[in-house]
Amino acid sequence: KIHALLVGLEHSKTFGKKSTYRRYMDRKFYSNGLKTLLIWSFCNCLFAVAGASAADNELTSEELNNGWELLFDGRELSNWRNYREQAANDLWQIEDNAIVLNGKGGGDLISRKKYRNFDLKIDWKIARAGNSGVFILADEELRIIYLHAPEIQILDNFRHSDNKQADHLSGSLYDLIASPVDSHREAGLWNQLRIRFNSSHLEVWQNGIATVDIVVGSEEWGELIANSKFKNWTGFGKNSEGHIGLQDHGDKVSFKNIKIKTLK
Repeated sequence: KIHALLVGLEHSKTFGKKSTYRRYMDRKFYSNGLKTLLIWSFCNCLFAVAGASAADNELTSEELNNGWELLFDGRELSNWRNYREQAANDLWQIEDNAIVLNGKGGGDLISRKKYRNFDLKIDWKIARAGNSGVFILADEELRIIYLHAPEIQILDNFRHSDNKQADHLSGSLYDLIASPVDSHREAGLWNQLRIRFNSSHLEVWQNGIATVDIVVGSEEWGELIANSKFKNWTGFGKNSEGHIGLQDHGDKVSFKNIKIKTLK
């Protein structure tokens, strides 16, 4: 009886050890399986995002299929030149895959091509207390680009002295239509600007927020001009096509992800 009891006890211990090991292996298998599932799901998400987005200065597959073009590839300025010049000034340089104005006197850059109806995307970053802008419908008839070309303002809204009027803040149609405060970011951060001009209808978004919606040449447009600094500027905002311009206001400014789509 004692021998049988000892054998039974030993068998019970062995069974218990096996049982514990099985439970451990079950938990390990479950844990490893869960990790594998999570990693697989994460990778799928990464692949999905990669398919929908692109690296800096590249077009997504969707943009390619929809007729977008790069105006800057992160390496050279072949699509740009200085206003009333044939080449870009050396003060406009390429740093960290961005077009960077590094000093006063670089002059305004313009696109080599003119655009009539277009959809433009551009990322910008302004230095502390800096000022710049993006021009549209620019010609080269006069000595200064802004005498005819409307400007979407770029500004350090908190530190630059030209921050007294709401329609002088970043994302505004300069001196005409003020951008919402929600569209503003601190200097030193990248901003996403989108400018769409189609059959005189001008729309602007900054950081995903609508800032401008106006028909150029309309009665409303005329009223805005009449109450602005441009009221006596002959030819201002009259062009139906023109160059895209990047302003030299004497401060460091950076641009990247410049993409354009010609609208039919």
